Amino acid sequence: MKRKLFRTVVVALFASCMMLSASHAADFTFHGASQFDEEHAFTRLMRKFEELVQLYYTGDKTIEFVMHLNSELGLEKDYFAYLNQGVSVDYAVVSPSHMSTFSKMASLMDPPMLYRNHIHWSKVLGGDALKPIEDDILVRSDVRIIGYGGGGTRMLIVNKPVETMEDVKGLPIRVMGAPIQTKMFSAFGMAPTVIAYAEVYNAIQTGVIDAAENEAAGIQQMKFYEVGPNIALTAHAITVRPLCFANKTFEKLPADLQAAILQAGKDAGTYGRILESSEDRQKMKQMESEGKLKTIYFKDRDKLVEAAKPVLIEYFKEQGVPELYDRIEAVGL
Repeated sequence: MKRKLFRTVVVALFASCMMLSASHAADFTFHGASQFDEEHAFTRLMRKFEELVQLYYTGDKTIEFVMHLNSELGLEKDYFAYLNQGVSVDYAVVSPSHMSTFSKMASLMDPPMLYRNHIHWSKVLGGDALKPIEDDILVRSDVRIIGYGGGGTRMLIVNKPVETMEDVKGLPIRVMGAPIQTKMFSAFGMAPTVIAYAEVYNAIQTGVIDAAENEAAGIQQMKFYEVGPNIALTAHAITVRPLCFANKTFEKLPADLQAAILQAGKDAGTYGRILESSEDRQKMKQMESEGKLKTIYFKDRDKLVEAAKPVLIEYFKEQGVPELYDRIEAVGL
């Protein structure tokens, strides 16, 4: 009798817990993904996005965010595939190069030497100059760009000191997968090879390549300075890192929540750009002061700019949007 009563009480308690849990379940649960930990600028941008959605949304539905850190769900290229399919990942920061499988125009967001300086870059991302690219990505991949992070200045990571165009002639270097990256570094006189991001460290260490290129946050996070301690200050690109949202998820949401997500994405992107661009130089100085790397002034940067312009003009023409290059160039003039 006592045993039967005990079982009855246990079942009742379990049922009560399940009902309590169900009563607290969120109406909407969104999953985010990051290759990095909580300290990385991309993750912090997404945390700000989560915070702002909760702040801006005034409806009666409950919202929950679940963040998958440290490449738990793969790499950025995987996140974008999930966003396209509307499964596993609802929001993520993704490099434009990983979108180019769907939209060739995506790689027009941040090719080397597109932005004159951080002022030009900030004005472009804060306006609507890139809207034709956003529209193409939405049509071809069913992924929305809702904000722009980034702001890191990309430099050369080399296993030997390089200061001039002659020094980098024929230099075996890893580049991202977008065709413009290969075209551009070839125009610089280097020998580019597409290699997965996770394999860069070993590729330099084993002599498959002699160089890569990245911003300070990536150099620090991946410890590239251990195999390429000479950082040539080419400042050949300022990163653009879109905050993306799965359109299949977005279209199922009520209008007031959609509005909150769009505004939160825009504002979180601004936060992320300020955060990363301000921390970029600090991180580089920190690593140098710790003896992890050595920064080297690159004397021929003007020659990189000269080599880049015709390649950029031709690439925008190839994508059928020559006027877009002029539109971006004209911002701030």
